[in-house]
Parts: sequence; structure tokens; C-alpha cells
Amino acid sequence: MKLKLKLIISGLSALVLGCASNFSEDSIKSNSTLEMVDDSTKVIKTEQEWKKILTDIQFDVTRKKGTERAFSGEYWDTKLRGNYHCVCCDELLFKSSSKFKSGTGWPSFYEPAITENVSEKTDKSYGGNRTEVICNICDAHLGHVFDDGPDPTGLRYCINSAALNFKEK
Repeated sequence: MKLKLKLIISGLSALVLGCASNFSEDSIKSNSTLEMVDDSTKVIKTEQEWKKILTDIQFDVTRKKGTERAFSGEYWDTKLRGNYHCVCCDELLFKSSSKFKSGTGWPSFYEPAITENVSEKTDKSYGGNRTEVICNICDAHLGHVFDDGPDPTGLRYCINSAALNFKEK
């Protein structure tokens, strides 16, 4: 709660100072990259800020809800032990211990590493009815979850490699 208050005060200060003097749009945007939501930190960036730090495919997948071609991503067949983090905010999303070979051409996991770090949304795009998987920290599109996965959950989190950053253990 204190952080939220500080961010609000900081934002108001920037607005007041900006009205009183010459300022650039970028200077205000760079001052407002975190927001407290339900006691967790949300990463908020403008489209321009995301474009500066992401590759074209990472931006298309995570910010525009794109999908990389099957069998083209960096991690679809990775068998190394480690953790998969969000490419946008570096939050831990999945562990290699829950990764399995689904035959789909995308990295597949049967559960998130930390449930609170991912959220799900109904996706009715392209005339379908799927469940989108999103990073709960920065709202990056990660992929989709299906109910045709292995035990113990029966779920298949089908995730774009472009949305992930792998850290080997």
C-alpha cells in the first residue's frame, strides 16, 4: 500500500512539474513502470518501451498475442534442467520438471512453477474457444492451456518459446 501511495505521489509530482515546465512524453512514461495491484507488483510499460527491449517476434507474441510457428521456437525440444521465466519481466513461470514432449512443436508444461504468476483468460479469437495463458506480472501473452495433458494435472500449457527466457540450473 505504501508503494502504491509513493507511485501516485510520484506520478502527480511529475504531472505538476510537467505542467509548469517543458517536458517530454518519454520522461513521464519512464516514471510510471510499476503499479501495485492486489499487493503484487505489476510491470507497466508503453508499447514503445516494450519494443525497445524485445525482439520483433517476442513483441509480436507477448504484446500482440501472436504465435510462433510450430517447431520453430528455441525451447520446444529443450531437455536441459532449469527454469523458464517471462521474457518481458523475468518472473518465474515454469520449471523443466513439469515440461513434457507433447508433439505439438511448442514447449509444453503440465503446471506453472508458481500458480500466482500466471493467469488465464477466455480466448474466442479465430472463431474458437480456448484459454489464453498470461503472465500475471506484466500481462504478456504466453500461449494457451488445454485439458489434454499428462498426469498429475491433465493440463497442457502450450507456451511460445518467444515468451520465455530459460535459465539453466
